Amino acid sequence: MVAYPRVVTGRPALSPSRAGDFRQCPLLYRFRAIDRLPERPGLAQVRGTLVHAVLERLFDLPAAQRVPAAARALVAPAWARLREDDPALAGALFPEAVPGSPEAGSEPAWLASAGALLDGYFRLEDPRGLEPEGRELLVETELASGLPLRGYLDRLDVGPGGALRIVDYKTGAAPHPVAEARALFPMKFYALALLQLRGVVPAQLRLIYLADGQCLTYAPDEEELRRFQRVLEALWEAVLAAGATGDFRASPSRMCDWCSHRSLCPAWGGTPPPYPGWPTGADEEPVPDHAD
Repeated sequence: MVAYPRVVTGRPALSPSRAGDFRQCPLLYRFRAIDRLPERPGLAQVRGTLVHAVLERLFDLPAAQRVPAAARALVAPAWARLREDDPALAGALFPEAVPGSPEAGSEPAWLASAGALLDGYFRLEDPRGLEPEGRELLVETELASGLPLRGYLDRLDVGPGGALRIVDYKTGAAPHPVAEARALFPMKFYALALLQLRGVVPAQLRLIYLADGQCLTYAPDEEELRRFQRVLEALWEAVLAAGATGDFRASPSRMCDWCSHRSLCPAWGGTPPPYPGWPTGADEEPVPDHAD
């Protein structure tokens, strides 16, 4: 397993998820990155975390044992660890609900749905022939412009000749072709970070969609990644400008229907908490984001 040197910048860093937040709604970025308001994850998000945990631990097994039955056997202990980290999690996910309501459901059926997604993984890859160099790998670096990049990638494969492949698991369905650029945004982010860290352009970016058994693969080049770098640098300048003034504007969209902070949003008649100012302390340890 590879561990890159930790870069402590004394300020927030840009990650794929936080970049996505700011592009979607600057106020959402503030609530998550600066105010750090709590959010209760939903069933789909926690299932994504659970499936990722199983796929990470699958590679701890000897190669010959990496079979569907072994992956399913890892679901219960992985779920137990998540519940140990957050004892209220199961009660929040499976409240008593009126049958037929959107909240109705059972824990066993939900766990079985995670097992079905894992079965789908084995139809796309044979993990017995893979030995990843990194899993849930924290990558962080700072570009010459001062832009700090940080995030977790699901898996890093290194070929016999040193070629890098970044792999990301998605528990949802593959996007339509018009939405592929958005899906590739975090992958290019990690490719740029690895280019900075290793001086090598990853040969392949691979998104594995477990819900419908599809893969999206892409081969970036350095010129493209440098263009992408300029996009991120412009985005970061906008983040810093908002951070200096506290002017994080709400950007209403259909995504507001799923926002945990809608009651605090001026666009919906709410009042945000007082702006605490741009963080100046040391960075907190980031956590993987498996919302799919």
